[in-house]
Amino acid sequence: MLTSVDPDVIRVLGDPLRLRIVTLLARETLCTTHLVEETGAKQTNLSNHLKVLRETGLVETEPCGRFTYYKLRPEVLAGLSEQFAALADSARTAAENKRACP
Repeated sequence: MLTSVDPDVIRVLGDPLRLRIVTLLARETLCTTHLVEETGAKQTNLSNHLKVLRETGLVETEPCGRFTYYKLRPEVLAGLSEQFAALADSARTAAENKRACP
């Protein structure tokens, strides 16, 4: 049973703009122009956040002419969900275990 969650993914999703990007990409594949319109972020800032999301493996790119589209990798989020579910199961068991004080 897994009992830890990838801290890099948690750190990455801890940023409000990156979480917003992930939420938007969960609904549809978007290019940078769409993401700028949806978030109001500057293109350079958005590109930096997208780079972090790609490096973590949450997002992948799809070239389309002169545009680059971004799409979420659902299997990464599903894996994260499974890790949290395993932590919840472990916590249920741990509630019955109490270490005695010395």
